Amino acid sequence: MKPYRGRFAPSPTGPLHFGSLVAAVASYCEARVHGGTWLVRMEDLDVARAQPGAADAILRTLERLGFAWEGEVMVQSRRTAAYAGALARLQALGRVFPCACSRKEVADSSLNFDGERVYPGTCRNGIAPGRAARALRLRVDHDEVGFDDGVQGPVRHELARVSGDFVLRRADGLFAYQLAVVVDDAAQGITEVVRGADLLGSTSRQMLLQRLLGFATPGYAHVPVALNDAGEKLSKQTLAKAVSPGRDADQLVHALQFLGQPAPDGLRQGTPADIWTWALAHWNLADVPRRKGGQAPAGFL
Repeated sequence: MKPYRGRFAPSPTGPLHFGSLVAAVASYCEARVHGGTWLVRMEDLDVARAQPGAADAILRTLERLGFAWEGEVMVQSRRTAAYAGALARLQALGRVFPCACSRKEVADSSLNFDGERVYPGTCRNGIAPGRAARALRLRVDHDEVGFDDGVQGPVRHELARVSGDFVLRRADGLFAYQLAVVVDDAAQGITEVVRGADLLGSTSRQMLLQRLLGFATPGYAHVPVALNDAGEKLSKQTLAKAVSPGRDADQLVHALQFLGQPAPDGLRQGTPADIWTWALAHWNLADVPRRKGGQAPAGFL
């Protein structure tokens, strides 16, 4: 068994909010109770969405709340050469093809179980005359992926039905999340990924890329995501409130309780150090609810 190495990988599109805090708490507790290493990575590939100063603000918030990570923070926008190298290896395998389809054209495709569009294979046998390549996609054949998720249980995906041929490099020239996260997890030696259940559907694509690139596959545990009153995931787009100073203990206790941990309300009067002492003595991944989402506490919407 390799030593446990976990990570928290926020996107710096705004300040840390309750939904991101839940993922951070889960990944941190799981790493620490296994005596492992916990790393932080900034997933800022989409430079148009990254907010100036957000990455530093997220790190300062994590520090204030008592999180402690090992090593330097990895920053995706500085790693394009590594992603280009991985793309070249996939091209050498004959699994990559150019695609001329616009987002609007793909929008007419069928939906998978997560409401994502499934690429219909329009350009996999060649681009139509008069069209120009926009993106690069991975050719998905009869690839099936199965794994036992640490929270959600057994998962099996037939990739042709879950995603179809998926994007590796976008039309704007940016590398896609699916490729970048696989390369980064391998580079950081990640053995366990604990993250939100909104990414459960991405895992099969990432495991296929790991297989093709010869990377080890980590274990996965997808915890419920925090939802607002409309059933939407908390995010900058849904105007989620930032984790605010002055409520550190309250916010940590709420995150633990959202994750099914029986943190006593009296802990709200303590310090973050008090709460981490309790959390690391009582954390149990088996108590995390087996569901994809749950209502966030009213004060965090």
